[in-house]
Amino acid sequence: MGGHLTLRALVIDKSIKAAVIWAGVTAPYDLIQTGWRRGPNAEYIPPSARRKGKELVARYGTAAQNPAFWRAVSPNSYLSDISAPIQLQQGSDDAEVPQSFRQALEAGLKAAGKPYTTYLYPGDDHNLSRNLSLALSRSVAFFKAHL
Repeated sequence: MGGHLTLRALVIDKSIKAAVIWAGVTAPYDLIQTGWRRGPNAEYIPPSARRKGKELVARYGTAAQNPAFWRAVSPNSYLSDISAPIQLQQGSDDAEVPQSFRQALEAGLKAAGKPYTTYLYPGDDHNLSRNLSLALSRSVAFFKAHL
């Protein structure tokens, strides 16, 4: 969950000058809890079925049951605190992270007036394996432009 950790760092550390997130788990918790279908069969795995998710839901309830808690701990609630431009990259056939996660982050960044650029790679997977060279070049160029 490097994208999620990057997003967390961005909302708390104003010294970060630029960030690139590839196929990141960057959605608010309500979407993560209800819309994460992982793997080649796109099977939904509810948070109560994952060990850590099960512990958190048992303690705090789901995002639907306790929205104030989940909003308070979600980096998506603090996008207005971001001071760095962000580049997002994802393959359209990513079987690990839903497109809706990127789209939710884009909507939040747009609403907060934060600069971001998105590259979507048609037919590519979670690892951007078909477009790896292009994705890496775009990331390097982005960092060169902002650092």
